Amino acid sequence: MSVSLIQEALRNAGLDGWLFYDHHFRDPLAYRVLKFEAPRTPSRRWYYFIPAIGEPRRLVHRIEPGMLDALAGEKHVYSSWQTMCDGIRAITKGARRIAMQHSDNCEIPYIALVDGGMIDLVRSLGLHIVTSADLVQHFESRWSAAQLETHLEAGRRVDAVRLAAFARISDALGAGTAISEYEIQQFIRRRFTASGLITDHGPIVAVNANASNPHYEPTPAAHQQIRKGDLVLIDLWAKLDQPGAVYYDITWTGFCGPTPSDEMLKVFAVVSGARKAASDFVKARIAAGTSTCGFEVDDACRGHIRAAGYADYFVHRTGHSIGEEVHGTGANMDNLESHDTRRLIAGTCFSVEPGVYLEKFGIRSEVNVYVGEGSAMVTGEEQQELLRLCK
Repeated sequence: MSVSLIQEALRNAGLDGWLFYDHHFRDPLAYRVLKFEAPRTPSRRWYYFIPAIGEPRRLVHRIEPGMLDALAGEKHVYSSWQTMCDGIRAITKGARRIAMQHSDNCEIPYIALVDGGMIDLVRSLGLHIVTSADLVQHFESRWSAAQLETHLEAGRRVDAVRLAAFARISDALGAGTAISEYEIQQFIRRRFTASGLITDHGPIVAVNANASNPHYEPTPAAHQQIRKGDLVLIDLWAKLDQPGAVYYDITWTGFCGPTPSDEMLKVFAVVSGARKAASDFVKARIAAGTSTCGFEVDDACRGHIRAAGYADYFVHRTGHSIGEEVHGTGANMDNLESHDTRRLIAGTCFSVEPGVYLEKFGIRSEVNVYVGEGSAMVTGEEQQELLRLCK
């Protein structure tokens, strides 16, 4: 952890400090931002305050006095709840406006890790709390140049696996050989391993109505056969099997035959158009130097689908932050499930994945967008038309 970098970010944000707090590992973000490993499970509450100017200050319980010894700063010790309150006053002395892992109205639940009672307590001491969401994004979600390269390389390998998976479906149908969602899922997992890729779960391979369940995954006990006339959705995500690598996450769809229905073609055009509307919006705004929030990207994407009359069938956010975990801690493209006011900042990446989910089939189209200094780009191939998987 670099205290000076955190303090610079605090001054740029107009904040007096950042108060970190934990009990029983409830706030993993605190440990990641501070680059700190506790010597044992904290059975008592600890506090760490980094002021915008000056030396950090630690507050620990008397029976766990060494809990924060790995961190720099003046140490304060408490025992009773009354002396704990006095200790919080002491370590935040001189501060008025501070950041904590909190989100007003829980607009950004991924940041709202400090319990409401603790927020009440800190406020009762005369401190004004603002969300640490943008600070967390600044220190947690920006990629290094090397990480961007791992993403691009993962993209090349995942795209090759995606091509092979659809080809496997096409070949089986052409030969009249039975093939199932689960078999294709396992085919992809084997190809990932052979390609030096790892993933946390998945992928999604979904036929017809199953594709209208955004988080459907086939299992050995519950899956469907893939047959001629079916629509197939494949959502696959993976990263290089090496430390610090970041994910690549895409979704493509295909039709098992030469002629999809007019409705399928219409829905694909709407979904892919919404995807392009969102990515073009981001590219234009970043190029113009215009501050842009996650909820605005969702509005741009959702507006396209709403105009086509399918608003009720787009049931999830437009996209999520991507990092060393497939769902990262940066801004999400969301004004549906949450109102994400975090800005898109250089060095971060997110998915754009609109979907329309009807009773008989669902279509989603997903790309990844990387925000650089003064420009943004889609990092992989963009699906332009519904795939035809067999004659």
